[in-house]
Amino acid sequence: MLTRAFGVPAVLAEALSPLTGIAAAYIYGSWAARHEGQAGQRPVGDIDVLILGDPDRDELYAALSGVEERLGRPVQTAIRDPSWLASGTGSFHDIVTSRPLLKLVRAPD
Repeated sequence: MLTRAFGVPAVLAEALSPLTGIAAAYIYGSWAARHEGQAGQRPVGDIDVLILGDPDRDELYAALSGVEERLGRPVQTAIRDPSWLASGTGSFHDIVTSRPLLKLVRAPD
């Protein structure tokens, strides 16, 4: 229960730390918003993770499938170029950057 409530960023960072090709990773969306104290109209159903870089997708999805079991909820992943936060465009970029982002601190490659 404590892992589900308080350990989400740590669990995700731990799962991502052995992977190469990730410049940065963030939790975004409703989970990040609730974590930062923003109220919402419905319960958080999943955890949205933004990956900046070019990781091996098979390794990434394998690592995150274990996290889904630990946290008891799905993890949805969006992968973008490392410069996407600073120079991206479009509605998805606007939505992601207008809400809280929780940076996942990973061990160095």
